Amino acid sequence: MTTAEVEAARYSWGGDEHVFVELAEQMSLQANFRAMAITKLLREQRPDGVLEICPANASYQVRYDPDVLDPRELLARLQDLEAQVGDAHDVALQTRILEIPVLYQDPWTTETLMRFRDRHQDPDGTDIDYAARINGMSGPEEFIAAHSGSPWFTSMVGFVAGLPFMFQMVPRERQLVVPKYLRPRTDTPKQTVGHGGCFGCIYSVRGAGGYQMFGITPAPIYDPTQKLPDFADFMVFFRPGDIVSFAPIDRERYDAYLAEVEVGTFRIRARPVEFSLQPFLDDPDGYNTRLLEVLRAD
Repeated sequence: MTTAEVEAARYSWGGDEHVFVELAEQMSLQANFRAMAITKLLREQRPDGVLEICPANASYQVRYDPDVLDPRELLARLQDLEAQVGDAHDVALQTRILEIPVLYQDPWTTETLMRFRDRHQDPDGTDIDYAARINGMSGPEEFIAAHSGSPWFTSMVGFVAGLPFMFQMVPRERQLVVPKYLRPRTDTPKQTVGHGGCFGCIYSVRGAGGYQMFGITPAPIYDPTQKLPDFADFMVFFRPGDIVSFAPIDRERYDAYLAEVEVGTFRIRARPVEFSLQPFLDDPDGYNTRLLEVLRAD
């Protein structure tokens, strides 16, 4: 993909204070990386009157004060940033790689999903049974290996406070794709590891949801009290651009981590990394291997 082949962005206004910029009609790492690169430049060059900058999966939104910043001036600046970034393939992102432990097929999400089988495509199985079958796999074990075998890129954080949307870092033909429930549930356990369409997520709080449920993590990702060490700076742990490795654990390890959470000593394993899009696109598997080596290094 070259700069000349990049889709032109579509700009639209939201009332008197917002401009919405759609960079692509479908999600891809390329589109998401362009959104992050443009919004990063906008923050660095932030003009007076820009109030909020919110990157999303394949778009971003800017809130501004029209009494301070002329909308036409803002639009021209955003279009200039779009031209500067181009395809974003030469942009390097300073980010983190995280290890998120997961108890797959845990008793809590299993109990919950069984209460809502009337809203599911496969009322006779579990969510992970269904996900494995429609992805052409032999069963949950093969699906778990695929789900945890490659890293995931955090494309945006939000919708519910602290909830990360994650995009699997493999070629599109190998991505896990599972539709959401036919009708949403009214309950989802906190810290459920879910999946809807091409996106993975972690439910930051207990509540309604429609993503398939595969397991649960003991790792808190949202702490409004900011009592845990991972939340000293902010109540939301995830940031756009974080790279995630899911690590399968057993019930004993889950309980041990939960005990650490309760006494306030638990930390999510994290390492700083630089992510560059073009080297990843050139060799996804090799690039992922090197990323995971960074996480494992002491």
